[in-house]
Amino acid sequence: MSDSSPNHDSPPPPSITGGVSEPTVANESDTNAKCQTALQSLSSIVTTATIPPTISLLLEDNAVSAAISSLLQLPDSGAGDNNLCRWLYDTFQSAEPPLQLLVLRFVPLIAGLYLSRVPLRQPQAGFEAVLLALYAHETTSRAGQAVTVNIPDLSHPSIYHESKGPAKNNSTCLNIAVISSTLDPHGTVRSTRRARIVGVALELYYGKISSMPRESKLNFCESCEKWAGQNGEREEQKPRALIPEEESVAVGGRSEKDSGRIPLPWELVQPILRILGHCCLMGMKGEEDREVSEAASKACQSLYLRSLHDINPKAILATGSLLRLREMALDPKNQIDHTEISSDNVLSV
Repeated sequence: MSDSSPNHDSPPPPSITGGVSEPTVANESDTNAKCQTALQSLSSIVTTATIPPTISLLLEDNAVSAAISSLLQLPDSGAGDNNLCRWLYDTFQSAEPPLQLLVLRFVPLIAGLYLSRVPLRQPQAGFEAVLLALYAHETTSRAGQAVTVNIPDLSHPSIYHESKGPAKNNSTCLNIAVISSTLDPHGTVRSTRRARIVGVALELYYGKISSMPRESKLNFCESCEKWAGQNGEREEQKPRALIPEEESVAVGGRSEKDSGRIPLPWELVQPILRILGHCCLMGMKGEEDREVSEAASKACQSLYLRSLHDINPKAILATGSLLRLREMALDPKNQIDHTEISSDNVLSV
């Protein structure tokens, strides 16, 4: 009887047949099968380049990325019957992280083309389907809840010091900042929802930005410059300096560089600046990273000029602060490692 009774003190050992590892092997096999199916489907769409055998190689393949980008930039690329848009939609809906990462790699280009073509009133059901898939994925994963953080309030007494005044109720005095507002399910893209849906797609891209290749980040910076619509010459000056009136873009007159100018509500500006902030401040070491950093700095400068033109205080503060942080990071006076002991302060006996 004692041999057949269960032992409640410790979990049962794994079976001899490897019952714990079998589901993992099955999941990996299923993932590989889905990846190979997606690669085969892509090879029938992209005929000008050789598709690599794995997703990781495809993500870094410049030739295939250039071929996909060329197809996305065709005049009718965003239509509902577009094979590439359908492939992007089905690939992201597979719920496989490697495949979803591959779709996110082209989010900057898709968002840039989609928003720039809105004034042209072209059919873009294909692009909208991809963006709605990203939005629905984030809505489901967050259960529609907002992403918030608690900001320390200096008016509250520190736990390390005695308070002379009455203690405040922290539950009613929290300073909560909304990083991303609540998400409502949407099955279609309307003009009032467009900025939010595209902004959520950019939030997903930002969450995986460390895995994104250089070309994807450069595409995003280029799109930001087009969205800002600034065609004036940028001078090397601090953000707080006044910009001459002739450098700002007139509302009525649009040049060739201003053709992609779009409205920039905070729902778009917030994720845009997070991505630019990463590119500006986290990529200043290697040669390739420096190229991305400089492109992001130019895009941020364009957004700063645009915010001045629109008289948008929140955007002015955000873009100006980002430019100031980059200026401080590039200042040789700040290139000091305070953890190292200076040889000047060493006494020799």
